[in-house]
Order: sequence, then C-alpha cells, then structure tokens
Amino acid sequence: MKALVLVEYNTLEYKDVPDPSVGPGDVLIAVKACGICGSDVHGLDGSSGRRLPPLIMGHEAAGIIAEVGEGVTDWNTGDRVTFDSTISCGACHFCRRGATNLCDNRRVLGVSCEEYRQEGAFAEYVAVPERVLFRLPDDLSFERASMVEPFSVAVHAVNRVGPRGGESALVAGAGVIGLCLVQALRAAGCGPIIAVDLQQERLDLARRVGADCALKPEAADLMPEVMRLTGGRGVDAAFEAVGITPTLQLAIQCVRKGGAVGLVGNISPSVELPLQAAVTRELTLYGSCISRGEYADCLEMMSRGALDPEPLISATAPLAEGAAWFERLRDREPGLVKVVLTP
Repeated sequence: MKALVLVEYNTLEYKDVPDPSVGPGDVLIAVKACGICGSDVHGLDGSSGRRLPPLIMGHEAAGIIAEVGEGVTDWNTGDRVTFDSTISCGACHFCRRGATNLCDNRRVLGVSCEEYRQEGAFAEYVAVPERVLFRLPDDLSFERASMVEPFSVAVHAVNRVGPRGGESALVAGAGVIGLCLVQALRAAGCGPIIAVDLQQERLDLARRVGADCALKPEAADLMPEVMRLTGGRGVDAAFEAVGITPTLQLAIQCVRKGGAVGLVGNISPSVELPLQAAVTRELTLYGSCISRGEYADCLEMMSRGALDPEPLISATAPLAEGAAWFERLRDREPGLVKVVLTP
C-alpha cells in the first residue's frame, strides 16, 4: 500500500509500505480521509517527543471496512466507520470504570515513543481493534467524519467542566480545538461565549461558529468587555486550549470567583500557575485528556448540524501531496485551519 511516512525528522515520503496485518478482533479499514492534527505537525520536527521515525502518523480518520479479522461479528466489509484514536486495553482499573482515556496500557494511533509504536492512518489502509469502531451516519461524508476526533476532545472537556445552559464561558486559544470548544459550548446551551486569540482570522472564524465576542489578548477592552457581558463577575467557566502560561493566566483572570477552568491544551510540560488567585477565589481546575466515549454523541450532533466541521476544513488534498501541506501548516500559512488528506 501507499503511505505518507515520516522517514526522519522533517522528512515525509509518500512510498510503498507493507499492508497492515489483521489479527483476531481487528478490522482493516480502507482510509478515505485523515486530518492533519497539530500534534502531527509538531511530530514532524521531533518537538513532541512522541513521533520517533520511521512512522506513519495520522489519527483523525474515517473510511470503509475492507477486511474483518477472526472473531469479529458485529462489523462487515463495506461498513462506513470512524475509530477512536486511543486504543485502550479494556481490562485495566481505569478501563473497567469507563475511563478509557486514562488506560494504563493505552496506545495512540500514529504515535511512536519509548513505550510503543502504533502506525497511523496517513495510508491507504490501517488496522484497528473492533472495540474502537463507530458507525458513520449515512449523511456524514468521510471528510467531515474525520473531524470527530477533535470535536470529541472538546465535548469531553465541556462534559468535564460541566457548564450549564445559560452560563457564560471563555475559550483561550482559537485553534482547531478552541473552535471545536466554541461549538461544543454553544451546543450545550452556554452563553455568552467569548473567544480569545492573537490572530484576527481565527477570531472571525470563532464568531462564525458561535462565539458572541472575540478579542485579542492584548486588547485594552478585553477585561471590561468580559465584565460587561457577565454582570461584572467574570465568566462561569474558562477553557485553556493552548497549553502555555499566558493563556492559562488569562483564563484564570477572566473566570468568576467560584468558577471553573478547563485545562485542555498541553503544548508545554509545565506552566506558571497564579496560585493565590486560584486559592483565594476558590477556582476549580479540571484537567481534560482527549475523550472517553464521546464519539457516538459527536457523530449524532454532527449529523443534525449541532456541530459543524465545514468551517474548520480549509483544504482537502491527496495523500500524495501531504508533505507539502505539512510544510504549509508548519509555516502557519494564513487561512489554513484544518487540512484533510485523502488516500
């Protein structure tokens, strides 16, 4: 089969590789669409530490079942599916309690590290266990379905923090996950929703997908506007969607006393926490790691239009051209948000 392979850092090659093996309980999926995640772009140069070459990256995908392994009874060739990017063991302490995202033995598609190597979906075919499969609604295209993974991250974060309908929220960072968070918060009935980002085009897109207000972090009217929209208290919940000190501190600054902060971004291994503000204002901090079973809900919400991936998909391109699109994303080309590759 053909695949886009990270042969060494900063070098992607579209080349022939062996077809994946299909073990008992596995299915072979003919990949029809796979989105380029920001973590893949960071993996390109080795900065993530989670993409040791050679490796086929890619974990935001959808396709058609091409082959079923021994013991698979609930799925058939030709079924249209997507799949969880996290392969949990199903047997550890956390899996038995439904916390599959915290699995002691989890493996993530398209990741290679010291502990394991799991080839991903930037290829014509990928093999995954049947337990991570989800059936696609008939009206959902493969390209749109490939966006269920980032939407599931956002919906999981909103579920973790638990803002109720009518409560205000702020999203710090309007990248792909931040934009998905805006939509997830709108679907949950929250409002007003405030988006904060450095790039004007991302702020414009945040408004398009559901933000009531979109501001740059250095804007002199940021805090006055937050207070105006929230009756002088601050937002009920803030979501940090980058993973750096400035956006975390902004989120904490904007949340009301007794409010909640969802920690979703994780670019940095550590950040500076304004401890006294968190303690004296009795804030609750929620770590949120990927997702745990939200795929089915997200697919249903996407099917009825409550979540809309279309505004986030900037381009769809052949997998053979993937290396060039990785470079364009790494160079932060204006207007590019999500690029979906099609084998």
